[in-house]
Amino acid sequence: MSQSGSQAAAFFRDVRQSQVVWFVRDDGASPTSLSADGTRSLPFWSTSARAQRAAKIWGHELRVESMPLDTWRDRELPDVARDGLMIGINWSGPRLVGWSFTPMEVLNRLAAAD
Repeated sequence: MSQSGSQAAAFFRDVRQSQVVWFVRDDGASPTSLSADGTRSLPFWSTSARAQRAAKIWGHELRVESMPLDTWRDRELPDVARDGLMIGINWSGPRLVGWSFTPMEVLNRLAAAD
């Protein structure tokens, strides 16, 4: 399995167990990333430590926050879908890379883990 694949698998395993999703933000919003194909992703992490590493890499006075999995699934993912964004999952490494999924793919993977 690739590094990105193992990070994605860890995300779904960890959030099902902890019931918490982590993200980084500043006073305005959470940062997004534009891929080479023009799609924009909003990243989330499965642990505080992973999100802390991302905040440190990105800098810009970002802070780590958490959200209950139920709130993320029921409120955040529909909003992200309406905005046409992808969901970045446990991005890692010095350039914060990894897989992104559509909000519907994330919901399907969460349901499959139930």
